[in-house]
Amino acid sequence: MKQTTRPADIYLRFLQLADALRGLPSLPSLDPLEERILDLVARTYQTQERLSVRDMMAKSELGSPAMLHSRLKSMREKGWIMLADTEDARRKQIELTQAALLHFDKLSKCLIQATKSIS
Repeated sequence: MKQTTRPADIYLRFLQLADALRGLPSLPSLDPLEERILDLVARTYQTQERLSVRDMMAKSELGSPAMLHSRLKSMREKGWIMLADTEDARRKQIELTQAALLHFDKLSKCLIQATKSIS
């Protein structure tokens, strides 16, 4: 008798594969707030919008400007993001590093594998 697959099984399999990915040598791990910041930077990247440090500081739901500055600094040191110059020398653009983009590529492969391994 074939076991029925629930949609949740695919997501749980993805989480399992993503956890295995975290065990591989790559970029240093992020704390929960840094994960939220990374998600925001990635979504902005995907829609080809610009996100400056000033824009990030305006997001009060992420915490105080001082806390955000320290997290951005930490994420730069860990290799997840970089700051790029803009036309205005006082404004810095937050961008994903090549290593962060590769991380998202690997996560995408985990998602595809999860959908195939369950069905």
